[in-house]
Amino acid sequence: MSQKHLKEAFVSNLNGTTLLEISLGLSLPPLCLLCRGLLLVLYQLHYGKPLTSRRCSLLLDFLVLVSPLLFSCTVLSPVLPAVPAVLAASCAGIFSKIYSQRKPQSRVPFGQMVKDFQKTYLDADCIPAVTVFRVYLNVLTSISILAVDFPQYPRRYAKTETYGTGVMDLGVGAFIFGNAIICPEVRQKSGATQLKFSHLARQLFSVWPLLFLGVGRLLSVKSLEYHEHTSEYGVHWNFFFTLAFVRLAASLLLAIFPKNKSWLVALSLVVLYQLTLDSTSLKLFLLQGSDGRGTRVGFLNANREGLLSLFGYLAIYMASVQVGLWLLRCRSSARGWAEAGGSLLLTVLLLFACLQVVQAVVEPVSRRMANLSYCLWVLAHSLTFFLWFLGTDLILVFTKLLVKGSSLPCCWEVVKPPTTSWKQEGEVVPLGRQGKLEQICLISAINKNQLLFFLLANVMTGAVNMLVDTIHSQSAFTLCVLHLYMFLNCLIMYILQAKNIVLKFW
Repeated sequence: MSQKHLKEAFVSNLNGTTLLEISLGLSLPPLCLLCRGLLLVLYQLHYGKPLTSRRCSLLLDFLVLVSPLLFSCTVLSPVLPAVPAVLAASCAGIFSKIYSQRKPQSRVPFGQMVKDFQKTYLDADCIPAVTVFRVYLNVLTSISILAVDFPQYPRRYAKTETYGTGVMDLGVGAFIFGNAIICPEVRQKSGATQLKFSHLARQLFSVWPLLFLGVGRLLSVKSLEYHEHTSEYGVHWNFFFTLAFVRLAASLLLAIFPKNKSWLVALSLVVLYQLTLDSTSLKLFLLQGSDGRGTRVGFLNANREGLLSLFGYLAIYMASVQVGLWLLRCRSSARGWAEAGGSLLLTVLLLFACLQVVQAVVEPVSRRMANLSYCLWVLAHSLTFFLWFLGTDLILVFTKLLVKGSSLPCCWEVVKPPTTSWKQEGEVVPLGRQGKLEQICLISAINKNQLLFFLLANVMTGAVNMLVDTIHSQSAFTLCVLHLYMFLNCLIMYILQAKNIVLKFW
């Protein structure tokens, strides 16, 4: 077999992993973020000032926020449950050290501290968990698209062939979720119908970069004879086209239907799509083609997975818009966000319960079809991932109260109690100001140039695959390549932020 066919076979005919293992993996980024935050608070407690060295900050961020993820999805994957346990124990040890060494004037009973924490008011103009969720999703995707070509990356984490739950299957749907919760329709106030359609016209223009990137990827893959998994999207389709068309279709639906009813649109859409799959020959066509032998003659036949899965991804997008509207309601206190976290947890449990029923009664999860089970799974685990970050933010806020004057990047700002002139509970939060997210750190650096970060990751992945025999690489070499690849990408983002450069293509 040629190198191209070897690499295609290496990522084909896979069945995924368990929901529990994916949940354990999703706990790693929040724990890394918590560990980094606690280390910065401990540094400030000892030296009386925050860490200001940019080189040290970049090194700390990469070693704590990124490097553990690289080890976890390669050489440490056989002992994955031990990794979050070790990280959690480390965080508990650092927190205990901070708590025991805090200044005498800050020593109050723990119960009183909890009461004070619940009454703490937070900067309502910024929800750090949303930003960190989207950045870490980008980081995990960037790691996976290259790591999957190395033998140290478990095959169960890669995208499944037809049915199953692979880590990379979740990444595709979570990208849709992450885009929808901060989409323009979520952030803008409700307006007249003509304004909605005017916004739709602007959306038509704003997706051209995605279409351009989709065409660019198609031409480069075909011209370089780069390996591709045809049953993923089809012969000509790719994820950039999916993002563009889902965004356009969602904007049209949100111009027609009230955005606060987007969950109903999502439910109707995915149920009708699943009924069509089950009651017609659509599922057979999607899996085996029009002739039943999987041939790909004609545009629709050649790209049937990419085109038909749009219905499932659109349902995920519309449901995520409803989540975004709920998240951006102003909650001014730590207690309010803790209660919101409780509501999210109940929603997650309900979604997982529905997922188990649907998988038993209807059919298992299939990213290839983007069926009902897949949509439920993506929403459940995306909300789980967000909930981890929300909990991490609240713990870091509590820790900051132990060390007066401590400052953390990508964390809520503690503010004075609101007055009557401030925003009232239930008012929509503006997203224009990012507050503490403007501090120099790796998270905020990637956040400023997320599309560029993703593009660089794709280009570097292609370069590595053309230069290196990834399939037969040894563990030490694999780890060196992955660390160098991620560090270069992170370094570029860090330099751009330091120079206050934001590269946008529209």
